[in-house]
Amino acid sequence: MKKIRDKRFVAFALLIFLAMAFQSVKSPKKNNAMTNDEKIEALLAKMTLAEKIGQLNMYSGSWEFTGPVPPDQGSQQKLDDIKSGRVGGMLNVLTAEGTKEAQKLAVENSRLKIPLIFGYDVVHGYKTMMPIPLAQAASWNLEMARLGSEVAAREAAAAGLHWTFAPMIDVSRDARWGRIMESAGEDTYLTSVMGKAWIEGFQGKDLSSEKTIAACAKHFAGYGYAEAGRDYNTIEVTENTLLNVILPPFKVASEAGVATFMNAFNDIGGVPATGSEFLQRQLLKKEWNFEGFVVSDWGSIGEMITHGYAPDSLTAATYAIKAGSDMDMESHIYLNNLEKLVKNGKVSEKLIDDAVRRILKLKFDLGLFDDPYRYSNLEREKKELLSEKNLQAAREVAQGTMVLLKNENSLLPIQKSVKNIAVIGNLAGHKDVPLGSWRAQANPNSAVSLVEGIKAAVSADQKVEYAEGYQLTTGTRDFLHELTFTDPNDRSGFENAIKIAKNADLVIMALGEDCYQSGEGRSQTSLELKGNQLELLDEILKVNKNVVAVLMTGRPVAIPTVAQKVPAILQTWFAGSQAGHATADVLFGKYNPSGKLPVSFPRHVGQVPLYYAQKNTGRPVTNTWDAGLVFWSHYTDMPNTPQWCFGFGLSYTTFDYKNLSVKTSPKKASVSVEITNTGKYKGKETVQLYIRDTHATVIQPIKRLVAFEQISLEIGETKTVKFELTEKELGFYHPDRRFYAESGSFEIMVGTNSEQLLKKTVEIDFD
Repeated sequence: MKKIRDKRFVAFALLIFLAMAFQSVKSPKKNNAMTNDEKIEALLAKMTLAEKIGQLNMYSGSWEFTGPVPPDQGSQQKLDDIKSGRVGGMLNVLTAEGTKEAQKLAVENSRLKIPLIFGYDVVHGYKTMMPIPLAQAASWNLEMARLGSEVAAREAAAAGLHWTFAPMIDVSRDARWGRIMESAGEDTYLTSVMGKAWIEGFQGKDLSSEKTIAACAKHFAGYGYAEAGRDYNTIEVTENTLLNVILPPFKVASEAGVATFMNAFNDIGGVPATGSEFLQRQLLKKEWNFEGFVVSDWGSIGEMITHGYAPDSLTAATYAIKAGSDMDMESHIYLNNLEKLVKNGKVSEKLIDDAVRRILKLKFDLGLFDDPYRYSNLEREKKELLSEKNLQAAREVAQGTMVLLKNENSLLPIQKSVKNIAVIGNLAGHKDVPLGSWRAQANPNSAVSLVEGIKAAVSADQKVEYAEGYQLTTGTRDFLHELTFTDPNDRSGFENAIKIAKNADLVIMALGEDCYQSGEGRSQTSLELKGNQLELLDEILKVNKNVVAVLMTGRPVAIPTVAQKVPAILQTWFAGSQAGHATADVLFGKYNPSGKLPVSFPRHVGQVPLYYAQKNTGRPVTNTWDAGLVFWSHYTDMPNTPQWCFGFGLSYTTFDYKNLSVKTSPKKASVSVEITNTGKYKGKETVQLYIRDTHATVIQPIKRLVAFEQISLEIGETKTVKFELTEKELGFYHPDRRFYAESGSFEIMVGTNSEQLLKKTVEIDFD
């Protein structure tokens, strides 16, 4: 009987198991974990209107959260708002300890315990400074761009931050605009791919990782086209320029999954970008299906009143929220006006809900609801900031950003036979300037100077002497204050500089700008070098012709006399924490320079805005008329061409391009070209592909970059580089906002820069 009962028990248990298995397939368990979308909806249902609006409010930190709250009314109001859940995010709250204490105020006091999101301008590093973004674009190396923002993200996240207001992907073609240093330069395609690489570096593959932070594509849109190169100015662009030049990098950023967008200070067609329903609501959120949120630039919602667009704060709030601006950075417009607007029926609460969903989504993606303090880790902060790994990455990234502009008689790399080296210039000894503008939390005077880098690189039998020579700036020099330049008549340092130059085998002279000559609010009417740098250079050249100019700038500068007189010129930009070591690596040949200009260098400020992708016009520069005639598009006192063109950059070796082949088939062209290293050094070359649609229903530029590939070649080695061109590369946006290519004649151009190109003309059918 026992065996029978055992068999019945087994059979019964089997039936129960099968029934449970069937039930689990038929109807999932009710207690399955909620998705983030479900959690957001559940939380949104609990929120009062005031709490919803609070999530749209961003404050700047105005005190050290690890200490007492100042007695001023503004700080007390912010404290009360944080505790009551009326703040969604904060910027300028720093350190792992500071962000933790600020987070506690929100999580431990507010009714729904919704965590804050902490943002900051981590533009090219947090503590360890990478080269400025314009310099990184000069590397044309997407892997290095990703590495730079990965390091910045790791350090920022270790310091408790969740979000950076970067990258800036404004196409900029005016060197007078100070903020060009924060851009990827003049070209739409290069800006698009660099922006994507920066975003990937910041965000990684998982935003919940404690080593990543959310990125922000800015400034949407047109900010880099400020009239007269003057920051915050109005812009005037055609719809064609907007669609084909300005907007494509932002579309790429959206497709790359960038977490947030920031709108721009400028107006477009008389409508401030912050209030543009076309840009934010229609294009970004509807047509591009962007799921993140849009943050205003600092106070830009309130500035719509100053623009003369909104008569008061109530109207400004109405315009902004309807346009799709989700979070208000530091204008307090939403906090003070939206509740009233919803209650009187002027603004639908559905618009508020849409904005709140987007902001909560990022907070869930970052894992802040699982652990609000997960980023605020003091131990990780101590280990990560300025680590050897990060400093080495800064050195590697900087090496690839430097552009060799001239090298007569192979003066570079410096040979071992050069025994006495004179290093001259205030900038050569500067440990702060190389950090650049928009330097986040970099320690002042922490960069490796040029003279330090050179002294570390020379052999035991090489002698280095340094003389300051000139002074560039004096007095206060920081983010907030205008620079004061020294008296150009002060030649007190000339005598010593000339003395050491006279006795040297080689002179390395640092020329350029103070880093605070470029950056936000730092527009200039002159692109010449300040002070008496050029006067000292002339005196040095009288006693020693073997001069290498190391050019430190945050923008293109107009230096025709330097270009003419100095035999070797190396553009180093503001190269970051390891600037001196990276520059020395290039000067002494440890690294063969491979950078290419991401922006044209003018001969004179009167040429700007200057860029390679110009239209032909009806009377072009290439006209075959007699040069003595007047009526063609030119200057009477200077060539139209730049000093150095977009894509230009020399190497210590030489590259030969030959056998350009273009094979066409319906809707496609296959391009191949052979590149040979014909010089004496192993080197990297960036092979650039440009196209021109020769006759189109909308006039196309004389050339347009559509692809590039960076290759390494051993001495004597030849490689074949291949490209596939489809409608994606050959098409453009038409007035109906549709993107497509037109059948017809195309010029296919491949070469080492935008001027030295092999060319084939082919017919391609897209019908």
